[in-house]
Amino acid sequence: MTRRNFLQKGLFVASAIIEANAFVGKEIERFFEKYYHEYRNDILLNKKFLPIPKTAYYRYEGEYKVFDMHIQESLHPFFAGEMTKTYGINSSYLGETIVIKPDEKIKVNYINHLKEPTTMHGHGMHVPAHMDGAVHQVINPASMWSAIFEVKQGAATNWYHPHLMGETARQVYKGLAGLIIIEDDKSNLPREYGIDDIPLIIQERRFAFNQIDYSPSRREIMHGYTGGELVVNGSIAPKFQASTRFLRLRLLNGSNASIFHIRFKNNEKFYLIAGDNSYLPQATKTTSLFLSPAERAEIVVDLQGLEDNSLYLIDSLSKKEILKIIVDKSLNQNSFEPNNLIELEQIPKPRKTRIFRFGMRRMQFTINNKSMDMNRIDEFINLDEPEEWIIENPMNMAHNFHMHATHFRVIERNGSKERVMPWERGYKDTVFLAPGDKVKIQVIMRDFASATDPYMYHCHFLEHEDNGMMGQFVVI
Repeated sequence: MTRRNFLQKGLFVASAIIEANAFVGKEIERFFEKYYHEYRNDILLNKKFLPIPKTAYYRYEGEYKVFDMHIQESLHPFFAGEMTKTYGINSSYLGETIVIKPDEKIKVNYINHLKEPTTMHGHGMHVPAHMDGAVHQVINPASMWSAIFEVKQGAATNWYHPHLMGETARQVYKGLAGLIIIEDDKSNLPREYGIDDIPLIIQERRFAFNQIDYSPSRREIMHGYTGGELVVNGSIAPKFQASTRFLRLRLLNGSNASIFHIRFKNNEKFYLIAGDNSYLPQATKTTSLFLSPAERAEIVVDLQGLEDNSLYLIDSLSKKEILKIIVDKSLNQNSFEPNNLIELEQIPKPRKTRIFRFGMRRMQFTINNKSMDMNRIDEFINLDEPEEWIIENPMNMAHNFHMHATHFRVIERNGSKERVMPWERGYKDTVFLAPGDKVKIQVIMRDFASATDPYMYHCHFLEHEDNGMMGQFVVI
């Protein structure tokens, strides 16, 4: 095949995939039955390079920036010679990236083309409870739900995913997740999306006969559904061609229950610049970080001196490769200033302390001896009142703790401020607890109050969440 013919075919394949994503159900299967098999090798070749999720198209309705996000069945080329049945949002797998800015007024229309109900939660977003997209905001098949809000938070890498009662783990596993990037105007950081600012949605996925295999046993529900291929932005063992001196990587652990210890194969150092919900006050130079499910981090790699070489980002726990970075022979210069990234708010002395203790009863996970009940409110929290929450994990398995509505500050881990990890020193919404861990966080609810519309708190190991390890609170 000539280079010209290959490029022509490549353009056809790209347009075919885009066109196919507009179809749902049997129409997609008929489309690929006609076109896919002739060009499958070209599709596979294109997939060897890291796919960058497209930024979602938007329009304006008055002062609102409006996104239309179509939740659909699709087919995705993970492997040669086969298409895998998936779910996606404006895409064949995962979702397009929603990019917004502080103070903007936003409307996100989620249109459900599936044959089953779903929801779509803005994880890390500071929004009113009825716009949270959690278990109470169900989107039935052939219907639409809109998240309407003003952006009242700073720069962050957040994400969106289903939160349907008892079905979150399966729907996320099939592909329903995407990024929400809140941008700022910092000119001293790499910020050209897809060039020097790269999102990495990292997931473990099992396959059987090249199809996604979500079939947890009772033991796997207890310990989390892990293992299989390491999938990054919907691709297995992808490559990225780096062309700039500084490379910013936005890392999301989008797995159901896998924990990642992320580092470079040869222990190359990088700058840690952000956690879940904010920059860190100062960039920290390090060689590794841990991310439990739903946690995010941002790092910057200085590639000067590594021209015409390759770096390998790996998970040292599974010994699997996340991404091969191929460094150009000549690098374009871009900006990076690691100091004074953010000034964190000093939260006043807490007026109330709450304890949240993980457990199990009658084969159901619990928090404070209670499994999730949609009709029960577990905590009543006063608006603008600082609180201290103590999260305890006395169990012999790992968990984490995620809260909706706001971010928090991690103050102590196992009785020590020094044990708070570097990536935990900004604003967080999810925190990891190994067996026996106790974590102290500072919380304050801002802006939104409703005695009738609850927020959630829960373990973000999705099998645990689906099996009772979740509670509800209202802000009054």
